Amino acid sequence: MRRRYVTVVGIVGDPEAGKTACLASLYLLISNAMLDGWSFADSSTLMAFEEISRGARRWHDGHPPDEMTVHTEMADERRPGFLHLRLRRDADDRCIDLALPDLPGEWTKSLVRSSRSDRFEFLKAADVIWLLIDGRTLTDREKRQGTITRLGQLAARLRALITDAFPRLLLVITHQDLGATPENILGRIADELKKHGVTAEVVGTAPFSDDENTKAGFGLASLIDATTASRSSAPQFWPASPPRQSSRTFLNYRRDQ
Repeated sequence: MRRRYVTVVGIVGDPEAGKTACLASLYLLISNAMLDGWSFADSSTLMAFEEISRGARRWHDGHPPDEMTVHTEMADERRPGFLHLRLRRDADDRCIDLALPDLPGEWTKSLVRSSRSDRFEFLKAADVIWLLIDGRTLTDREKRQGTITRLGQLAARLRALITDAFPRLLLVITHQDLGATPENILGRIADELKKHGVTAEVVGTAPFSDDENTKAGFGLASLIDATTASRSSAPQFWPASPPRQSSRTFLNYRRDQ
């Protein structure tokens, strides 16, 4: 990070939301040149990516494993670890560095339940936050409202933690291979986030897929596109300043000289 700019991504979400699955699927896609619009440029943590994606490589007689990734456990309970990925964008041949944390879902639960935020101090320097949701809980009538309520509580905790400019928030809904999230549910989520002064862009993903019509890694290219998108447009180089009506600008030019 001393040599070049690195886009820091914050990744939060409950256990089983798909945080590690997104990282493992992203690595498998980019390592096989299958991430639309992007190609691999470099990584300082290849062994770490290999470790989290090892489960997805172990198939038995052509059958996938019951779980593509293992539960994330941290060696240091106080500080997050980061994965580094450098990608080259095909559109303009520009290289972008990403720092991606792989955090256990229990950290997010502790943030919501007890407001333990010391492990999330790095979010104050994040460019983008991925807020991951298990899409299956949004289609389950019994779990839906609880999920939406927890999202609001998490948004409130993040707002209290980040007092300066709030990073761009991407609402990453996983398991979209089982069906897209209805628009009315997305509207309810947006309303819940607005209560806490937070807005989010929604990205549907399927890191791994059980549906033959949905490819594994669905939506991850769009997630990277959204992550690296510019937050604001460039200012106008020569803004127009039309004269006000009834003004005598020309006649008053250097009148006092």
